[in-house]
Amino acid sequence: METNPIPVVTVQTSPFDDQRPGTNGLRRKTAVFEGKKNYLQNYIQSVLSSIDLRDRQGCTMVVGSDGRYFSRAATEIIVQMAAANGIGRLVIGHNGLLSTPAVSCIIRKIKAIGGIILTASHNPGGPGGDFGVKFNVANGGPSPDTVMEKIAQVSRTLEEYAICPDLRIDLARLGRHDFDLENKFKPFRVEIVDSVELYLNLLRTIFDFNAIKSLLTGPEQLKIRIDAMNGVMGLYVRRIMCDELGAPANAAVNCVPMEDFGGRPPEPNLTYAAPLVDAMKGGDIGFGAAFDADGDRYMILGENGFFVNPSDSLAVMAANLSCIPYFRQLGLKGFARSMATSTALDSVAKALKVALYETPTGWRFFGNLMDSGRCSLCGEESFGTSSDHIREKDGLWSVLVWLSMMAARKQGVDEIVKDHWAKLGRNYFCRFDYEGVDPRAAFYLMRDLEGVITDKAFPSQKFAVGNTVYSVERADNFEYVDPVDGTVVRNQGLRIIFTDASRLVFRLSGSGGGAGATVRIYAESLERDPERQNRETQNPLFKTATLPLHPMTKCVKLQEISFKPAQCFFHQ
Repeated sequence: METNPIPVVTVQTSPFDDQRPGTNGLRRKTAVFEGKKNYLQNYIQSVLSSIDLRDRQGCTMVVGSDGRYFSRAATEIIVQMAAANGIGRLVIGHNGLLSTPAVSCIIRKIKAIGGIILTASHNPGGPGGDFGVKFNVANGGPSPDTVMEKIAQVSRTLEEYAICPDLRIDLARLGRHDFDLENKFKPFRVEIVDSVELYLNLLRTIFDFNAIKSLLTGPEQLKIRIDAMNGVMGLYVRRIMCDELGAPANAAVNCVPMEDFGGRPPEPNLTYAAPLVDAMKGGDIGFGAAFDADGDRYMILGENGFFVNPSDSLAVMAANLSCIPYFRQLGLKGFARSMATSTALDSVAKALKVALYETPTGWRFFGNLMDSGRCSLCGEESFGTSSDHIREKDGLWSVLVWLSMMAARKQGVDEIVKDHWAKLGRNYFCRFDYEGVDPRAAFYLMRDLEGVITDKAFPSQKFAVGNTVYSVERADNFEYVDPVDGTVVRNQGLRIIFTDASRLVFRLSGSGGGAGATVRIYAESLERDPERQNRETQNPLFKTATLPLHPMTKCVKLQEISFKPAQCFFHQ
C-alpha cells in the first residue's frame, strides 16, 4: 500500500472526430496513438465513460496486450485512468501480455465487467506499424453496436479525462498491488496474473489432453511445427503444446514476443507464414499451424504443405466435434458463420440436422446466439473459429480440435479434408482484396453495383463465360435480423447467388489501420464430383470471379477506379 494517497487529476482535452470503434475496436497507425496529444487518453476515457457510473464504481476489468510496440506505455495509462475513474480492480497479464482468447476466458471466469485488449490483430507492429484498442464486454465478447455507438457519442463531446499520473505499476511483478487514492474509501487493486494458467485450465475441461499427448509423444509420434509469429502466442505454445502436451521444444518456433513481430506482419497465411509453409513442404512434418499476434486467428497445414482454407476448416471441425469430450457431453446446439464465409458449413448443418445461422462479418454477432444457447460453433473466412467456451475467436483451441480429430481418426490433415469433400462436396473459395481504394470511389462502386443486382430483371440474367453458363438465382444486399433480440443490421455486403450454388460477394472492409477503403470480392463454387475436387482453386473460380468484371463492368465503373493490385487469397 502506498503511504501517501495518490492524487486524482482532471485534464482538459478536446474531442476527436474519428474515434468511433469498428468491428475490431479502434485501429490507427501507432504514430497516431503515440504522437497525437491525448488521443489514447480520450479514447480510454470514452470507453470507461460508456460504462454506467453505478456499474463502474468498484468493478473489475481485465487488461492485456499482444506485446506490440507502445503496449507497455498504453497499459500504464489505462491503469492510471481506470484508478481515477472508479474501477476497483484490474487483472492484467504478466508483463501486460494476454491473448485475446485468454482475455475472454478471464472476463467470464472472474465475472469482470469487461476488458481492454491492446492489439491490431494481424496488422504490422513496431513504431511504423498499427496499434489498436478493443473493448470486450461482460460476456467476454467484442462490444455490440450499442456499446460502440455509446463510446463514439462520448468521444465526440469529451472535454476532460481523469487520471492518476503518479501511479506506477511493475507489470513484471506477479501478485496483488494495492494503491490508496485521494478521496477514495477503498484501495485500488491491480493483480498481475500468469498469462496462461486460467486459459489452460479451461482447455483441460474441453479436450482429452491424454489423447493429444499420446499423438505427439507415442510410438508413432506426429511431428508438428507451430509458428507463433513472435506474437503473444509464444507463451501459450511453449506452455501448452510443449510443457503440457509433450511436443519437443524445436516444434515451437518464433515464440519470443517482439514489439515488431520480427519485422513481418503477424498474419497466418501462405504469404507471411512462408517459412512454415516451406518447412512443411519437406514432407517430414505432419501438422503445422501459425497464429496471429493476439492468438485469435490461425492457419492449418498438413503434410507436404497441404493448406486447409478457413471455411473448410470450420466445416470439417463441425463434422467431427464428437471427437471432443466437451461436445459429447453438451451436444450440438447449432452452427453459425459470417455471410462472406463459404457455405461448406451449411452442408454439415444439414447433414447433422442442426440450425445454421448466417451473420454479418464481426465476431460480436455470434455472442447473442451463444448466450441464448443457440450456437455451439462459429467461424469466419478470415482464419477465425471458436465455440461457446468463450466469446472470441480462438486459434489454439482450433489447433487442439484438429489434433483431437487426427488422434481419433488416425488420419493426416489431407486425408481428413479429402474424406470430407468426398462426402459433402468441395466448396472452392477465394477472396480478392483491393486495398487503398479512394473511399468515395469505393462508395460509388458499391452503390452502382447494388443498383445493377437489385434490378427486378437481374434474377433472370444468364452470364456465359467460355463454355460455362451462370444463371442468377437471387441477389441482394445482405440484411441480418438477430433471432434473439430482433435487431436489424442492413447493408452488410452484396450477394449474387447462382443456381449451381456458386456465389459472388462484394463488401467493404473496415478492419485495416491504413488509409483508404478495402474492397473485398469473394468467389465460391461447389463441386460434388470427387474426380474434380483436386484442382487448383484458381481454375474453377477464375471464371466466376471475373463475372462482374465482364458484362457488368460498364455499370459499376470498375475501369475508372484506381486500385492497388489485388491480394488474392487462393484457398487451395
